[in-house]
Amino acid sequence: MAELNQTVTHFVFLGLTDNRNLELVLFVIFFFIYLLTLVGNLLIVVTVACNQCLHTPMYFLLGNLSFLDICHSSVTAPKMLLDSVFSQKIISFAGCLAQLFFLHICASAEIFLLTIMAYDRCVAICYPLQYANLVNLKICAYLVGALWMGGIIHSLVQTVLTISLPFCGPNVIDSFFCDIPPVMKLACTDTYFTGVLIVSNSGVISLVCFLALVSSYAIILLSLRKQTAEGRRKAFSTCAAHLLVVVLFLGPCIFIYTRPTSSFSTEKMAAVFYTMVTPFLNPVIYTLRNKEVKNSMQKLWFWRKIFFTRKRISQLALVENSSVKKEKTIQCNE
Repeated sequence: MAELNQTVTHFVFLGLTDNRNLELVLFVIFFFIYLLTLVGNLLIVVTVACNQCLHTPMYFLLGNLSFLDICHSSVTAPKMLLDSVFSQKIISFAGCLAQLFFLHICASAEIFLLTIMAYDRCVAICYPLQYANLVNLKICAYLVGALWMGGIIHSLVQTVLTISLPFCGPNVIDSFFCDIPPVMKLACTDTYFTGVLIVSNSGVISLVCFLALVSSYAIILLSLRKQTAEGRRKAFSTCAAHLLVVVLFLGPCIFIYTRPTSSFSTEKMAAVFYTMVTPFLNPVIYTLRNKEVKNSMQKLWFWRKIFFTRKRISQLALVENSSVKKEKTIQCNE
């Protein structure tokens, strides 16, 4: 029945602005942000994968966070950059649903992952002697697999609820990507009940993750009273980066889904922040505050330089040997 009610074949984005000159300026800015996001997060993934010293639960989760940030920004950024160049900002109905589906997979999976990272820090600080038994690479691999499954199930529910709505009239989305709030505004029916189901689905997940995060850090704060000043300093240093990432990611999401309908420009700014700026800042936050990651990156760069230098020397030696053999052949012929 839902398919029979669908008369809209495509949607049109209004984008971030209707000023063409400003749009080109934003294209340049967001192009470099997206490029640096890919480079920064990919560098962390490669560093964690190549360095045996970083094959620990903490850095395994960090590598997965960087991979999620690459996926999260790639769902919306390439389309937005293309739309900034061309005057027509069109996306098919199926393409809009696909964008919405993958966006919610990445967003929910990242919330689950940040919760798991809080649990990891809680066990490491409060129960260091039991850490190897409570948190190890095998357990982390199972948890990462579970968070991807949870993200897929959550996204399927959100997408099915959205596609069940009839879209038969306006097709202009006042945004630069497909998300549930702006798409639901275009439905040709009352969306109150569907909206309640969607918010309830997201709310339960957010509430559970929020309670888990609060519980983890409450336990950490209580345990810090028994530790030395040096132990407290290390604990704060370890948790500060994670807390900052949680605030930067959850803040704009909560703002978009709980703010009453009003001027949409502020919602666009929040959407830009959590889809592009936060994935760009995450590798900066973790690498600037983590000496082990920075040292591993430097070693990785050092060995790459040695590898390419040796390869170049070998190539020059081969060229030189072939030249010598050629000269000897010429002399023998003479």
